[in-house]
Amino acid sequence: MQRVVFNAHYMAYCDDAVDTWFRAVLAPDAAGFEQLGFDFMLKSATITWEAPLRFGDTTDLECSVARWGNASFDVAIVGSVEREPRFAASITYVSVAPGTTRVERVPDLVRDRLG
Repeated sequence: MQRVVFNAHYMAYCDDAVDTWFRAVLAPDAAGFEQLGFDFMLKSATITWEAPLRFGDTTDLECSVARWGNASFDVAIVGSVEREPRFAASITYVSVAPGTTRVERVPDLVRDRLG
């Protein structure tokens, strides 16, 4: 056992962090951001490792929107342990109509709330 986090888990951590962030900012009443006429799907993702996450580490994940397009946007995620960077991820999402895969412009309310 290498005592490091398996590569695929980093994406699961990022997915959970982005979903939690979006729900807290876009739908704090627990109604769901889908009620805003917004949902999103992953288009591409990259991860750059600085150092591995190890078994038992508690990781802080900071999320921010790095780029806005018309229907797509990039989320930057930095994972650190005790303020030491461990990895950075960049995920491109596409805005879709809730319950569909139909691409739509990111609503202005979403842009405003996520900055």
